[in-house]
Amino acid sequence: MSDGSLSPASDVIVAANSGPLSGEVVVPGAKNSVLKLMAATLLADGQYTLTNVPVIEDVAIMSDLLRAVGLHIQVEPARPGEVGQHLVINNSGAITPVAPLELADRIRSSVNLVGPLLGRFGHVDIALPGGDDFGGRPIDMHLRGLEALGAEFEVTPEGIVGRCSTLVGAHVDFDFPSVGATENVLMAAVVANGVTTITNAAREPEIVDLCTMLRKMGCRIEGMGTSTLTITGVLPGTLQPVTHEVVTDRVQAATYIAAVGMCGGTIRVSRANAQHMGMMLTRFTDMGLVFDIDDEGITVTAPSVLTSVDVSTLPYPGVATDYKPLVVAMLSIARGAGIVTENLYPGRFRYVEELRKLGADIGIDGHHAIVRGVPHLHGASVVAPDIRAGAALVVAGLAASGITEIGDVFHIDRGYEDLVGRLSALGASVSRIQPQ
Repeated sequence: MSDGSLSPASDVIVAANSGPLSGEVVVPGAKNSVLKLMAATLLADGQYTLTNVPVIEDVAIMSDLLRAVGLHIQVEPARPGEVGQHLVINNSGAITPVAPLELADRIRSSVNLVGPLLGRFGHVDIALPGGDDFGGRPIDMHLRGLEALGAEFEVTPEGIVGRCSTLVGAHVDFDFPSVGATENVLMAAVVANGVTTITNAAREPEIVDLCTMLRKMGCRIEGMGTSTLTITGVLPGTLQPVTHEVVTDRVQAATYIAAVGMCGGTIRVSRANAQHMGMMLTRFTDMGLVFDIDDEGITVTAPSVLTSVDVSTLPYPGVATDYKPLVVAMLSIARGAGIVTENLYPGRFRYVEELRKLGADIGIDGHHAIVRGVPHLHGASVVAPDIRAGAALVVAGLAASGITEIGDVFHIDRGYEDLVGRLSALGASVSRIQPQ
């Protein structure tokens, strides 16, 4: 793991059957936003401060990657009354647009360096991005979008080399509203000559967060939060560094909602933004959860028994694929049967076998999971195959009789800040140990 890593990769999370949860959990900043905000600091010289930054392994890895290309990054603890650490990022302009293989292939968001490095320096050399393995998630849309602006790429088994003399605004029409491709083309287009229009752009809150920071820097972006973004390029020298607060992590918020749904009780999820979770909260309501929503967060009360529903993943504002493992875990103890359809990443049912070890009754038919609720789950030894599935296994372990041990928790560390501590504070029976 990188310097500043959170814990040994061999740690195990141990969960036991937990009674009703109660209390308050405060949700930190979003992994899916902060990594792109960090990449955006390549666009202009000066000192940036990102606040509400989650203490997660992906931030540590991205920090190492950005240091390797020339940024100076200092981590500061949260100040009184704040959540999340501060990142103070200094861009002196002395950037080498080559990302080392040993760093870039450990984190998928490394691909988001391509757009700003090409836009600012006209060259990028980066290893093929790594991260969670959900099956095919090609970067073809990233490259095609940047090629429309004038970039040329050579793709080898080792990585990507991109070059351009000058990026020129163009019309980019995505076949699919890819979050990563939207972000990459956006960060290149803000310093391209002329106007770029992105149609069928992704609309996620994390995209809006990136646009908000870029506009504060001096970028000219219209259509934030819609499927059409219009970007008028500016000279890099006109951009200014900024201080920016990272948007709250909606998937972490959903994780604690899922935990109380499976264990029972009432909890307060502070800083959760219900407007960013509309469709998912609707499906949770259909399952029997009751919400009291205000400007500062969400209070959620669980029913005595969850009700099965059918859920399909779709681009925002639909139900995000990141929520799906939590939904499948909840359905495993719900009354009746529900069908969960994965429309985005076909390989993202790989955790189902781990839930079956806990006694879940789940069948797979293509991109559908048929989940028949059972009265009780039982403890077992399982492994976390990726970030969100790992968290879902922890939550499922809280509803299982006996002891559940979750291995490969380094996946969870990549996206969750102190999941065990936050669940414990709600009364969950969960701990983290280092095997002897």
